Amino acid sequence: MANEVKRDLALEEGEYDCPPEPLPTLRHSASHVMAQAVKEIFPEARLAIGPSIEDGFYYDFQLSRPFTPEDLDRIEARMREIIQADHPFVRMEMSRAEAIAFFEKGNEPFKVEILRDLQVDVVSLYRQGDFIDLCRGPHVPSTGQIRAFKLLSIAGAYWRGDERRPMLQRIYGTAWHTEEELSQYLWRVEEAKKRDHRRLGRQLDLFAFHDVAPGAPFWLPKGMVLVRELERFWREVHDTRGYEEISTPILVSKKVWEQSGHWDHFRESMFRLEVEEQEFSLKPMNCPESTFVYRHRLRSYRDLPLRLSEIGRLHRFERSGTLAGLFRVRQITMDDAHIYCRPDQIQAEITGVLEIVKTFYALFGMTPRFYLATRPAKAMGDRALWDHAEHALREALRANDLAYEIKEGDGAFYGPKIDIHIEDALGRDWQTATIQLDYQMPERFELEYVDADGQAKRPVMIHRAIFGSFERFIGILTEHFAGAFPAWLAPVQARVLPVSEKVHDYARTVHGRLKSAGVRAELDDRNEKLGYKIREAQVEKVPYMLVVGEREARDGAVAVRRRSGEDLGPVPLERFVADLQVEIGGRAR
Repeated sequence: MANEVKRDLALEEGEYDCPPEPLPTLRHSASHVMAQAVKEIFPEARLAIGPSIEDGFYYDFQLSRPFTPEDLDRIEARMREIIQADHPFVRMEMSRAEAIAFFEKGNEPFKVEILRDLQVDVVSLYRQGDFIDLCRGPHVPSTGQIRAFKLLSIAGAYWRGDERRPMLQRIYGTAWHTEEELSQYLWRVEEAKKRDHRRLGRQLDLFAFHDVAPGAPFWLPKGMVLVRELERFWREVHDTRGYEEISTPILVSKKVWEQSGHWDHFRESMFRLEVEEQEFSLKPMNCPESTFVYRHRLRSYRDLPLRLSEIGRLHRFERSGTLAGLFRVRQITMDDAHIYCRPDQIQAEITGVLEIVKTFYALFGMTPRFYLATRPAKAMGDRALWDHAEHALREALRANDLAYEIKEGDGAFYGPKIDIHIEDALGRDWQTATIQLDYQMPERFELEYVDADGQAKRPVMIHRAIFGSFERFIGILTEHFAGAFPAWLAPVQARVLPVSEKVHDYARTVHGRLKSAGVRAELDDRNEKLGYKIREAQVEKVPYMLVVGEREARDGAVAVRRRSGEDLGPVPLERFVADLQVEIGGRAR
């Protein structure tokens, strides 16, 4: 959150490192128009910052009373008047001292603070109509260029992301080049609300959150089906590819984190506690502990590659204001693995991981995109080793004919990485899998293997996760499928619906047959109307509803309905069971 706020401040204060793109420029201009509208309607409001962001813009204000939805309507109406007036955006320059005096006179303390922090002699301001704001720009030529926009929501935000500073009110909006683009975006926003995994989690009885354990989900029985099915597939893939599963302790001594470098680079995100006058931490990642498994015995070059997988429970201190359902949690279940290999095995091992990534995401109809994240500013270890590691990752991507983009400075503190992104059904981008090449950890933990020449050598360590964490990935899947999971993953795969008490015995027979075939089936024999039970099963996203009446009982059949509402008509029970087993066994989408 702090990095995001810092970036937003930099954008607003003008630290552009490349020519601005048209859409962000349009949105930045829209934020200034919104600020003008707010000041005209609420002259007592104080201005903070207003950058463009992905898919829109925002502006932070200090006001003695909360903004309301009705206020947004008024602000939007005034914005349209300002746009209709087609005021030009005019760049102005002042000395920093003159600008401070200008904003002090206007009683804008946040602008004054920004100016006092800037290490420049001359600053730029932009004027449209009678409104003047501190900004490096650029902007569109005039307010009339902003044609397709909408104010969306109101949120709280601490000034400069610091919870000790004033709480401001943030108004979010979006702006696009055309009304068609705006309409498409607003549809995606509304669809995203319907797909919100927190709402669907309650509706489908998957998980719950409670104040007694902030940021940690309580997995309910149906939610655990999702976890177990993902685990099952994960283990199938890893077992066939030579991985050996391990489990390491959750509570680990501070000494380990100091040795790994996490104490210097990650301490503020760790839960720390004292036990018998020694300092420990709940582990935020599995990598240092896996080195102890490696060191458990002497390793030969013939033992490598050693692929150690772990479904590990991690804990990271995320501030309460950043927690967001399954997407941002304090308790994380990571699908982790660490590969220890010789330098000559790096390319083959990374290729193997990339194959797992492609296999895994093809299961969900998702196409991965690849990014190379390079050495960050606060990197650990020798620069030459970093260059060597980055070169190895580039070569692996090229050898596999994978197009990729560069994320400058976005590597882990111990090594560069390949980040894998996917798009969900709404076209939203998610960073999920990662492959990290690490020369530092083996050095710090003095890992060795005996090479063919009898000399001790250092192995190379590859950190990798295929879908990141169970929590976040299940949140992504829930929204991707809008809760309508494929039959193999669905908590309830079929529900038997008898039309009357006369066929309850046959309904129980159908239910028993499904259960014996390994199908997760339920029997709804409540004294309710059939239509009600069908609608309820559809709301609960059950893939198949099997209606049974006297005719079905006589013929040994079931009347099959899909959750989409499609009526497949009567099907012999054994044929339905066989077809469903094939669908589930093949993990069909």
